[in-house]
Amino acid sequence: MFKKAVVALSLLLTAGMVSQAQTIQRLKNQPPDGAMLTFLLTDGTVIAQGNGESDWYKLTPDNTGSYVNGTWTKMASLPSGYVPDAFASAVLADGRLVIVGGEYNYNNFALTNLGAVYDPAKNTWTNLPAPKGWGYIGDSPALVLANGDFLIGDKLTTNMAVLNPATLTWTTFKGVGKSDFNAEEGWTLLPTGDVLTADVKNAPNSEIFSLSNHSWASAGSTVVDLHSPSPFGCISFGPNGKYCYYPPGEIGPAILRPDGTVFATGSYSNGGSGPGHTAIYSPESGWTTGPDFPNNDNAGDSFAALLPSGNVLVEGTVGSYEFNGTTLTQVPYTPGCLMMLPTGQVLVGGTEVYNPAGTYQAQWAPTITKVATSVKRGSTYAISGTQFNGLSQAAAFGDEYQTATNYPLVRITNNSTGHVFYAKTHNHSSMGVATGSKTVYTHFDVPASMETGASTLQVVTNGIPSAPVSITVN
Repeated sequence: MFKKAVVALSLLLTAGMVSQAQTIQRLKNQPPDGAMLTFLLTDGTVIAQGNGESDWYKLTPDNTGSYVNGTWTKMASLPSGYVPDAFASAVLADGRLVIVGGEYNYNNFALTNLGAVYDPAKNTWTNLPAPKGWGYIGDSPALVLANGDFLIGDKLTTNMAVLNPATLTWTTFKGVGKSDFNAEEGWTLLPTGDVLTADVKNAPNSEIFSLSNHSWASAGSTVVDLHSPSPFGCISFGPNGKYCYYPPGEIGPAILRPDGTVFATGSYSNGGSGPGHTAIYSPESGWTTGPDFPNNDNAGDSFAALLPSGNVLVEGTVGSYEFNGTTLTQVPYTPGCLMMLPTGQVLVGGTEVYNPAGTYQAQWAPTITKVATSVKRGSTYAISGTQFNGLSQAAAFGDEYQTATNYPLVRITNNSTGHVFYAKTHNHSSMGVATGSKTVYTHFDVPASMETGASTLQVVTNGIPSAPVSITVN
């Protein structure tokens, strides 16, 4: 990602070109310093990086569970010296947030190797040292593996590193078999636990990283070119600008859909003119071409989110679109970061929500098989069932800005008042996606301040809730 001047764009559209089923709602309370990037924490709150980049704020839904009517609270700022933009990131299985690197630091192109971990329980940031020998990280691809470890790619080489969340220590290894360096690529977690990427430097090649043997293998050509060549030459970085980074271009986000295919989107092609292409990956049959973007648009270095309906919401340069498995249809514009909320809405730029049309299929929902039917405020309980991590990471960007939500939330609603409470979840048994009939579990902390009495409990993942279970809160 490269910072661009904010350009005012207008697009004249006929009424028939934009779907009217979907709506946009502005939040009643706006983030005090805007929101560059948002993350869904496992207690149902949202944490946002302000435009000042070192400042962070928390959005708490109201007692009906509404984020539109939620309130903002200032949280701890990042450690001194670390003011990043365009970094690798993830919410971990223990509920903490990790951010690593940054293409910019203090608004300077730095490819910084700094990092930090946020503990919501303590409202503190802790410095996270870089993997051994990594002087630069920047806007690297990253994700949480099925076993809960945090995987990151060295932007400037094919090397990789894994962070153990329990010890906050790194293990580094070479990206054996990788056909190009990791720069500007996005990673998609597959149901197998492997990782799919569409190359940028070596476009239109794609690759799969096998977790079992720590090696890459070709996944074939994406058929159409999804990357746009970079207009930049040498970008200086390092001490006195002694090093050169030659960016390979940009690409769009790629999202795993409920049918097991990956919808990958493209930036401008044909030397900067023409629409962005799309491609669809099937584990059984490989790549096929998808529809081109309408309006000569593209999704280079942009956001996408998986909606509860299975459609993919993709943010273009001048418009937003939903992909239903066959076609791309223009919908109301959603400028800014996209992140799924447990309500089934998409938080847009931290300032509004996108209300999608359609709903999920019953077989996509989490199911609860075992949980205590009587719980006590302030206590911790285990809960088990299936598909607690959903069918997808449900979020993607061209490379950095990872805001995946493939982890379970526990929502408790008091039957008498209708008030909604989220019980912080942690220590999930899996961070894999599309785990099917496999039994998984997590733990939840019953809020000490919540109302007592007859209630219902649901597990919610990627905006899709389980069937409710009756419990009593004591």
